Amino acid sequence: MARKRKGRNINGIVLLDKALGGSSNHVLQQVRRLYGAAKAGHTGALDPLASGMLPVCLGEATKFSQFLLDADKQYDVTAKLGIRTTTSDADGEVVSTAEVTSTQAEIRAAIEQFVGNIQQVPSMYSALKHQGKPLYHYARQGIEIERPARDICIYSITIHDITSDEVTMSVHCSKGTYIRSLVDDIGQVLGCGAYVTRLHRTHVADYPNDRMMTIEALQSLLPEDNGSEASDHEKYQALDAKLLPMDTAVASLPSVNISAEARTKFCCGNPVPAVMSENGLVRVYEDTCFLGVADFIDGQVHPKRVVVYSD
Repeated sequence: MARKRKGRNINGIVLLDKALGGSSNHVLQQVRRLYGAAKAGHTGALDPLASGMLPVCLGEATKFSQFLLDADKQYDVTAKLGIRTTTSDADGEVVSTAEVTSTQAEIRAAIEQFVGNIQQVPSMYSALKHQGKPLYHYARQGIEIERPARDICIYSITIHDITSDEVTMSVHCSKGTYIRSLVDDIGQVLGCGAYVTRLHRTHVADYPNDRMMTIEALQSLLPEDNGSEASDHEKYQALDAKLLPMDTAVASLPSVNISAEARTKFCCGNPVPAVMSENGLVRVYEDTCFLGVADFIDGQVHPKRVVVYSD
């Protein structure tokens, strides 16, 4: 028999504004403890040297984290020209240095050629798995693994400023894009090398960045321990108010409603009738209650991820 998880059965998504330093898993565990949640998961790691939006899923919302892993992202990035490092960021060892001789127009042209559908070779210092271990595990031992190029899309690059050896820009990209690799590739095209000195994720999918909260801001919402025994409602009321509904993780999918009679059957994993114009993935509701994600196929919804609501 599986052991029952300790903690609250709280469902929802926190838009964490991750600070520099510390792994995504470390801050994930901080959020889980703050909420007293039984289960938590993040939706795409940020490096210790990266900051910004990190959606943290609590409870049943973890079932839909993959949809945010697959979502588009936006970043603010600063690239240092004239230096190439092993990790393509400030943590790595310097591989080469070169004088920056390109004009601003040439730098813009080099950057703009990366906009659109391109192929990218992931960095050896990425978390991409090889035989069950992240690539950076091998890189730290000096082992080079052959990595096939992957199809990605850079929807847009907005250049904010160019100095003699630095470029600040915003990048809107598809899943699977490594910004460090993008900057390194730009440096190679320019012939001088480049690495990331600042990386801040501003958006994941369509989540509003003004809803992000730092760990410190979340901590401030917990009442001080004055010796009295507060109920869970009183203790977590302010924190829970910051949670976004779990169906926001799949907001890009069309929605369909099923009857109250069909709900039990659907929640037990069985297909039920529904009305939609096209086959494909859908959000499923009974009235306003989110039940999960399903495949709509020829008049029926077939459950893929079902929400289990605790009593």
